[in-house]
Amino acid sequence: MVFKSFDEVIEKVKGYPERKRMAVAAAGDEHTLQAVMHARKEGIVDPLLVGDKAVIDQVLAELGETVAEENIFDYPDVKEAAEFAVKLVKDGKADFLMKGKLDTSVILKAVVNKENGLGLGRTMSHFTMFEVPTYHKILCPVDGGMVTYPTLEQKKDIINNTVETLIAMGYDCPKVGVLACVEKVNPKMPETVEARELKEMNERGEIKNCIVEGPISYDCAVDKEIAEFKGFHSEVAGDVDVLIAPNIHAGNIMGKMLACTCKAKMAGFIVGAKCPIVLTSRGSSAEEKYLAIVVSAAAAK
Repeated sequence: MVFKSFDEVIEKVKGYPERKRMAVAAAGDEHTLQAVMHARKEGIVDPLLVGDKAVIDQVLAELGETVAEENIFDYPDVKEAAEFAVKLVKDGKADFLMKGKLDTSVILKAVVNKENGLGLGRTMSHFTMFEVPTYHKILCPVDGGMVTYPTLEQKKDIINNTVETLIAMGYDCPKVGVLACVEKVNPKMPETVEARELKEMNERGEIKNCIVEGPISYDCAVDKEIAEFKGFHSEVAGDVDVLIAPNIHAGNIMGKMLACTCKAKMAGFIVGAKCPIVLTSRGSSAEEKYLAIVVSAAAAK
C-alpha cells in the first residue's frame, strides 16, 4: 500500500485500537499545544506534557483545554524537561517524543545520551512527507534537516531509516530514487557513483524491503513520460516514494520548493532512534505540527 494524501494517514491512525502516548518536552508553547490538543480531540494521541507547569496551565486555559494533573510533569528547566520526556519513552510510558519550546540541540542531546537516551547506534535522519497537488501520492524527500554531507554509509542509514518508517506505516515496498542531475554514472560526479553503489547494495540484499534506483534525476523520478522520452526505464521512474538528496542543501531546497512554490502540505520528524521524534521548527504552523504528530503516531511502534 501507499498513501495518496494526509487524510488517508489520518483515517488510518484514527482506526488504531489504542491511542499513541506522546511525551512533549517543554510543552508550554501555544502552537505546539494547539496541535497536541487537535490530535487528542481526533483520538490519535494521549499527551504527556513536560515543562513549566504554570506556563502549560496558562496556555491550556487560553486555549480552553484541560489535561489531567497526572499527565503534566513540572520541569521548568528545559534541559531537565527534555531528559524527563526522553525517560518517559525509555521507560515505556510514552510511544514517541515531541519537541516543544526549546532549542533542538537540547532535546537531541538528551536523545543521544549513551546511558539514558534513545539512540540505536546509527545515523539519525530527518524524515519528511509532502502532499504535492501535482503528484499522485505522498512524496518523501530526505534528508533536508539533519545530516549535512552524508557519506555513503550514512546515505545507506538514511534509506534504511526512511524505509523502516514507511514499512511501519503500512507500505509494502517503497520505491527509492537516489538523486543526481544525470541518470548515468560519471566518475567526476561522486553523487552518481554513490547512487549506483546504493542501488547495487539493494540488489545484493544489503538494503532491504524497497527498490532503489540511482542515479536518477528529479524529473525522471516523478514523471514517467519524461523518463521514457529520455530512454530511462525503471519501475521507480514516475512512481517514486522516496527521494534521496545528495546533501542537506539539496534536500532543504527541494522541501522548501515543494512547500512554498508548489503549496504542498508537509510533515517531518526525526527517525533512526528508538521512536519518532517530532522536531518541527519554532516557526511551524499548528497544522504542520499536527500532521507531524499524525505521521509519527502512524510510524510509532
